[in-house]
Amino acid sequence: MTMIRIDLRSDTKTRPTPGMRQAMAAAEVGDEQADEDPSVNLLCERVAKLLGKEAALFLPSGTMCNQVAILVHCRPGDEIIAAEASHIISSESAGAGALAGAQIRPLVTDRGIFTAEQLANAIRSDKRNAPVSRLVHIEQTVNRGGGAVWPLETINEVARVARGAGLSLHMDGARLLNAVAASGTTADQFGASFDSLWLDLSKGLGCPVGAVLAGGKDFIAAARRWKFRLGGAMRQAGILAAAGLYALDHHAGRLSEDHDNACRLAGRLQQIEGVKLPYPVETNLVFIDIAETGRSAERLSKALAKQGIGIGVEDQARLRAVTHLDVDAHGIDAAADAIARWLIHPRAGIS
Repeated sequence: MTMIRIDLRSDTKTRPTPGMRQAMAAAEVGDEQADEDPSVNLLCERVAKLLGKEAALFLPSGTMCNQVAILVHCRPGDEIIAAEASHIISSESAGAGALAGAQIRPLVTDRGIFTAEQLANAIRSDKRNAPVSRLVHIEQTVNRGGGAVWPLETINEVARVARGAGLSLHMDGARLLNAVAASGTTADQFGASFDSLWLDLSKGLGCPVGAVLAGGKDFIAAARRWKFRLGGAMRQAGILAAAGLYALDHHAGRLSEDHDNACRLAGRLQQIEGVKLPYPVETNLVFIDIAETGRSAERLSKALAKQGIGIGVEDQARLRAVTHLDVDAHGIDAAADAIARWLIHPRAGIS
C-alpha cells in the first residue's frame, strides 16, 4: 500500500510537530479526573479566557463537546434548531436523539448559515403536543458549507431572536480559529452570544487529540458530570493538554497559511476544463465538482492515493480537500498537477 505523503483528506490528518512532541514529553501531569493535572488546568484556563467564558473543560473530542453540551442544555422531547449542513446532523451517529432524547429541526440554508428570520419562523409555539424549542446550534466554520464563516453580525441577530424566545445557544467551534484568522473577529467576540462553545485542538491546531468546551461555571459543573458518565474522564492527560498549549502558542497564528494554500489549490483547479468549485474558498476547505469532466470522484481519489496523495470523496462527482500545517505550497502544487493529469489522461492512473 502506497504511503500517503500529501494528505488533503482532512485537517485531522495532522501529526504532532517535533516541538509539540517535546512539549508533550516534558509536560507536568497529575490526575485529571481529580482536577490535579496542572497542564490540563492551565489549558482550560487559557481557552476559557480566549473564548470569553468563566470556565472550560478538556474533553477527548469535539463530538463529545457537542453531545455533552446538548445533554446539559436539553431534556428528552426538546428540540434543537440547526442548519441541515451541521455536523450534529450528518456526522455524530444521531447522538442528540440517542443520548439526550432531543430531536433536531434542520433549517435549509445557504452554506449552513441561517438568518434571524429563519430562526424566528422555526421556533415552536407553546403547545402541549409540540416539541419544546430549547437550543440554537451553529457550526463555525461550516464544514459542509465549504468552510463558510458565520459573520459576527449574523450571529448577533440570531442570538437576539433566540434570547427573546428564551432559547440557549451553542457553538460547534471545530474550526473557530480558522474563522478568526479569516475574519479578524476575535474568538471571544464570536463567543460572546453563546452559553457554550468549544475549541477543537486536533484539526488546524495540529494536536493528536482533544477539544475544550467552555461556558459559565454552572454549565461546566454540569458538563463535568456528563463527561464522567460518558467515560471521558482521564488520568495523566497533561501529556495531551501540553500539545494544546503548544498549539495555541505556535500554530494558531499560522492558520492563514492554510487559507492561502486553499486559495492556491482552488486557483489551480479552476484552470482545469470541467472542474467547478461549488463554494467560494473562505478558509481551509476546498470542495471540487468534476461532474462536467465525466470522471468518477472515487476513481480519481484511488488514482491519487497510488501517487501518495489523499483527498476526500463526498459523492460520485464531488471531492473535498482540506489544507493544514502538514501540506505546504509545494504539496499543493503536486496535488493540483496530479489531479489535472488524471482528469486529462485517466488511464495514466486507473480507469
